Amino acid sequence: MAAIYEKNKDGYIQIEIKPLLDWNGKGPEGCIASDKITKDGWKVGYMYREEPDKGVPDSGWRFLKGDEDDAYMDEPNNHHVFALNTICNYDKDIIPYLDSPIGTYLMRTPDNIFVVDDNTQPIYMEKQ
Repeated sequence: MAAIYEKNKDGYIQIEIKPLLDWNGKGPEGCIASDKITKDGWKVGYMYREEPDKGVPDSGWRFLKGDEDDAYMDEPNNHHVFALNTICNYDKDIIPYLDSPIGTYLMRTPDNIFVVDDNTQPIYMEKQ
């Protein structure tokens, strides 16, 4: 049975945002997250950190369910900019990995930990 979430007028799952992340002094706090996390209720299955976009408060972190294809990601309305702390409130499991350097690609395992994606195992996807 699928979970039922209350959503706001923009379709985002309504969650209480608590201060979970001490990012002070570590750089910009912006990130990009797929609507599959913030609107559809999936945990982060895949996360990577790329070179931050210049001129905006971007940490370089990108958070996905893990099955978004190119067509999905090419549609700008399927992912949005958030504060890292906001995405931590959607999925606290990501917090221990946020100090990882640019160029890090991590995937969720069935044990709900993240490991480096070496293309040898599937991404574990789970509802929030």
